[in-house]
Amino acid sequence: MKKQAFNPYLPSWEYIPDGEPHVYGDRVYVYGSHDFFNGYVFCMGDYVCWSAPLDDLADWRYEGVIYPRNEDPLNKEGKACLYAPDVTRGPDGRYYLYYVLDKQPIVSVAVCDTPAGRYEFYGYVHYPDGTRLGEREGDEPQFDPAVLTEGKLTYLYTGFSGRWDKDRSGSMAVVLDEDMLTVLESPVCVVPGYTHCQGSGFEGHSFFEASSIRKIGDTYYFVYSSEVMHELCYATSKHPREGFVYRGVLVSNCDLHIDHDKPGDLPMAYGANNHGGLVEINGEWYIFYHRHTNGTWYSRQGCAEKLTLSEDGSFAQVELTSCGLNGGPLVGKGEYPAHIVCRLFTDEPSGHVGGAKQPRVMQDGRDGDEEPGYIANITDSATAGFKYFDMQGVTKIRITVRGYANGTFEVRTKWDGEVLARIPVVYTNVWEEYQADIAMPDGVQALYLTYRGQGNASLLSFALM
Repeated sequence: MKKQAFNPYLPSWEYIPDGEPHVYGDRVYVYGSHDFFNGYVFCMGDYVCWSAPLDDLADWRYEGVIYPRNEDPLNKEGKACLYAPDVTRGPDGRYYLYYVLDKQPIVSVAVCDTPAGRYEFYGYVHYPDGTRLGEREGDEPQFDPAVLTEGKLTYLYTGFSGRWDKDRSGSMAVVLDEDMLTVLESPVCVVPGYTHCQGSGFEGHSFFEASSIRKIGDTYYFVYSSEVMHELCYATSKHPREGFVYRGVLVSNCDLHIDHDKPGDLPMAYGANNHGGLVEINGEWYIFYHRHTNGTWYSRQGCAEKLTLSEDGSFAQVELTSCGLNGGPLVGKGEYPAHIVCRLFTDEPSGHVGGAKQPRVMQDGRDGDEEPGYIANITDSATAGFKYFDMQGVTKIRITVRGYANGTFEVRTKWDGEVLARIPVVYTNVWEEYQADIAMPDGVQALYLTYRGQGNASLLSFALM
């Protein structure tokens, strides 16, 4: 059987949030920041790149470190973090990496002859007189750059605008010359932030951070993280620097607003900030985003979901799944790792990551150790949801569990559905297998595992037989 694609799409021990996917040649490359497992701040690592062939989105290849954090002249000691980057192919055919360093108000640029080679520092975005963008009087601090090149011009979008930021307008756009550094047209606000959105049509979904830009046909699609942080929204315009109109939510990393199988205001994952971008692969559109693991904000992993582009140019919000890049449901037979969970919650709903009672995805070892991910801190009422599987003739289910827990895992195909099987587990400090008979309905189904009992368990995997 051909290898299947899961969420997260990279190995369970890799933490690449803020993913910007771009197709170059016959591969899709993902550029993001680099969190650590058990990290204590955002973006602690060097920039690395992963890529996959367009005809096999399950076959991701590690391209290595493409840009170390001490390459920038302002960060030779490596004390600053490399925040979310973006890459564009310039008029000269080379690839340009745009980024902002922690605590710096300016945009840095690196360049490479290939999409995933070793990038070298190139310069800082600046005005014709040499003043760096972000340092001229009246400039807003730069953050989360997004870039789109058309012909000899490149459009650069940056910005951060919290609810408390009265002095920050929203996402700001400039036009760069073909040298990829010189500002030809000064900043203008394209999507307003919270304190500037009254009467704009962006109320309730105003710009927070995470600018991302694509062009579909003759229309510019601006993707961003809104004032509520967990959602990626989008706006469209026929012009790259004006006229953007709010169009809707693409994805929420706590699955809010989704109401086809649950109340729309009921969160079913632990979210926080979000960042990602659109990409077209083999005629299909996807939105890349990230989720939070380890019970913190600082160990984020890349995920992706398939979108449907309507005739009117709109996208409907998509739900979180375990099979985002797979092209359809997963095979309803075989063993699956628990870290592909897409819904994780308890009887006390919360859409915010962090809390002693929350189950969480984590791993053993230290950052970089190629240890399998698993769900930990499973206490009474904790539920793990996996979507979707094409169930055919499933009569048994097996789980691999460890921990000081004495209780039962209930198996359902709906979060509030009928219990189809119960799997008792007992105290153990090593991974043990437990199984039960089940009358699983045939067809495309979700799978929910709910723990009822005492103690604290961890779930490594499950098998459908």
